[in-house]
Amino acid sequence: MSGPTKRIRIAVAGLGIIAHTAHLPLLRRRADLFDIVALADLSPSRLAGAGEHYGVGPQRRYADAARMVTDGGCDAVLLATSGSHGDLAALALRAGVPVLCEKPLAVTLAETTRLAELGAGDAALMVGYMKQYDPAVAEAARLLAELGGPERVHAVEVTVLHAGGDRQLSFANLSPAPADVPPDEAARLSGAGARLLDAAVGADPGARTLYQILINSISHDLSLLRLFTGAPATVEHVATWPLAPDGPVEPSVEISGRLPGGTRYGIRWLNLPEYPAYRETVTLHHARGSLELAFPSPYLMNAPTTLTVVDYHAGGERRAAYRSVTEAFEQELVAFHAMVTEGAAPLTGIAGGATDLRTSQQVVRRYGELTGAVVGGEAAG
Repeated sequence: MSGPTKRIRIAVAGLGIIAHTAHLPLLRRRADLFDIVALADLSPSRLAGAGEHYGVGPQRRYADAARMVTDGGCDAVLLATSGSHGDLAALALRAGVPVLCEKPLAVTLAETTRLAELGAGDAALMVGYMKQYDPAVAEAARLLAELGGPERVHAVEVTVLHAGGDRQLSFANLSPAPADVPPDEAARLSGAGARLLDAAVGADPGARTLYQILINSISHDLSLLRLFTGAPATVEHVATWPLAPDGPVEPSVEISGRLPGGTRYGIRWLNLPEYPAYRETVTLHHARGSLELAFPSPYLMNAPTTLTVVDYHAGGERRAAYRSVTEAFEQELVAFHAMVTEGAAPLTGIAGGATDLRTSQQVVRRYGELTGAVVGGEAAG
């Protein structure tokens, strides 16, 4: 007979939108598995508010996330700060503390190499690709295995209708962005982020913007490609375009190429700030039908992803839908708990995160080849 489940003491760095809407509420929901023992954020007001709400005393509230990590007193850390997580993840791994790291894991491949060299292995760090833990994704992977695995896939099509943040978050009643972040600290982090982008892709504005879209959003789709078929073998076509001359700063993006085994993929990430609702579809076509996943906004907790299975039955087309209201972020936390307490390997660790960065840099390199943009840094190699 098994004993009681071990609760792990978890420290959370970064109290922005994803922590507020997903991680902190779910950590509290899963109080059988987690005890929130420390918080870190640059905003004193946000830190105080979260500390009061989640019962973390002033002595365990940190303006400096690095100090929170090195002070100890926790069994694991969740990194939800903006930008690269390479330095904070390295601090935690050196201290022997397992990490759940929001994407991007890092901005440069050099950072991921340093993480790998720490020798902690993939059972010490999980990259936060919650869609990999979605019940509908797990069911699609099971059905694909029954069909014969990745070699049965003829093509994968991805379309993201990226509605603006106000459309995705109107339900959440978020407070305005805090105005009390120390300017010198904000400037320091902005400069460090800019230097990492220089090292990754160079100074071209179009290349930098494309890379940020890739590592901050399209990386979720790259992670699903890895899960289902393996990472893209080639990047052959890349296009970016504005919605209108006076449209959003971030362009829409189109990418296509070859998957392992010679099959094809296509990704269309459409930046549509005024679109009524976020929607993402990932469709795997095979010789006998399709597996189509339709994801709602990731901020909607327990909103089901729909898996539609299309096949031939009794002389016609059959369409069967699978839905589960089990939250993907919660399943990710359960898997992280298993990683910390049992050594279970995550679906994406350091190696998988590095693979997605490498693919993103291949996309930027091809963008430069097709447009004449001067791509530098690691992506130029």
